[in-house]
Amino acid sequence: MKKNIIILSLAALSLTGCGVMKNYDREKVAQPIDTEILYGDAQSGDSLGLGDLKWRELFTDPTLQALIEKVLAQNTDMKNADLTVQQVGYALKAAKWAFAPSISLSGNGSVSKMWDPYERPGYSNLPNSKPYSIGMTIGWQQVNLLQLRNAKKGAEMNLEQTRAAKQAVQTSLVSHTAEMYYTLSQLDAQLVLMEQTKANWSEYLKMQKLLMEAGQANTAAVASIEATYWSICQSVVTIKDNIRILENQMCTLLNEPSGKISRNSLSTFHAPAIVSTGAPISLLSRRPDVRIAEMALASAFYDVNQAKSAFYPSLTLSATGSFYNGQQANINPGAFIGQAIAGLAQPIFQNGKLIATLKISKAQMEMSANDFKNAVISAGNEVNTAMLKVRSAEELREMIDKQVKAQEVAYDATKKLFDGSNANYLNVITAHNNLIQAQIIQIENRMESISATVELYLALGGGAE
Repeated sequence: MKKNIIILSLAALSLTGCGVMKNYDREKVAQPIDTEILYGDAQSGDSLGLGDLKWRELFTDPTLQALIEKVLAQNTDMKNADLTVQQVGYALKAAKWAFAPSISLSGNGSVSKMWDPYERPGYSNLPNSKPYSIGMTIGWQQVNLLQLRNAKKGAEMNLEQTRAAKQAVQTSLVSHTAEMYYTLSQLDAQLVLMEQTKANWSEYLKMQKLLMEAGQANTAAVASIEATYWSICQSVVTIKDNIRILENQMCTLLNEPSGKISRNSLSTFHAPAIVSTGAPISLLSRRPDVRIAEMALASAFYDVNQAKSAFYPSLTLSATGSFYNGQQANINPGAFIGQAIAGLAQPIFQNGKLIATLKISKAQMEMSANDFKNAVISAGNEVNTAMLKVRSAEELREMIDKQVKAQEVAYDATKKLFDGSNANYLNVITAHNNLIQAQIIQIENRMESISATVELYLALGGGAE
């Protein structure tokens, strides 16, 4: 009879629990998002894009690649992210083992002897009592299979969240390392130009002092030139300090003491030919923050299922087997004793806790759906902004390059005039300064192009391994 009751209860459980056995489906759970206009003005119909590249394909400079690999291997945040993934992985294994029965082994024994203070015949000849038993118990205690299943699925989503968080740490480290590397290259190039400017103004100052001694220049003009020279010297010192500070920050990423960072010039960066944004849906599978938001939504979905599962019966199954030997119980020699127990517990009323838990979990899922939609929209806006920066930097590049060429022509022409005694040295210095300023703008434009490309790469969820 009991066996029939259990079978019928399990059958009813399998039928009524279908609704809480469903897997997460983005289209059914998440709020509708028009992905066709997700990128705004930067929309592209290309199925491949910058986000499809691995970071080694974007940053091809061998020195930078070695530096990034070193950062990923030594950075403390990256190590902790790895350990966090391991911890959540262990929690998932525990959730999976929740389906398995608990097994326990027990044993006990005792020794007893009877003494007769009156020394009556026959009492002293009674044998010693040495009863013992060895037993094993296997069972599922108050198990709700639907709750266990949804708890396991929720643990799987937590693991995916943690992996996405690790990916976020990695992409952040890769981008920061590349940004700092090329910023150091930018400062190196600017330092060279400022050193040239310093040398030119130093030479010009010496000439003006000689002319003043010869009575051909006044004190005001020389003082003005000297003030400009010292201002340039200050800029040189500032650039050198910025280089040292940035190298120290890079060493912090490397988890190393302060030291020199090897690097090449800005020219080592070559933007990939593929700069399209790619399909909008790619954001959902690449960007760590979007992935984290979606896994939070999926986890909330399984929390709702788990709350619903609490309304269904819990199953109790246990089996006990033992070997018992005891003279006083007239079980000698020993014998095996077995016992099996099965039961169902259907919750009826628990002071409104079950209903409250369900409503809370539904509200949390709705909040997670809002967060997911916001994450996707924010990602699309970031892509739009980064794409605009890339296009702007490319448009300015052509103009700035033409400006530099024009300044080079002006400088060469001024030098020829000076050599022919048709111009003074101030004109040469001015023309050279104008050229250097144009070259500095050119360097800044190259850096802006690199930064915008890296920003777009990250906005598209690039760097996923």
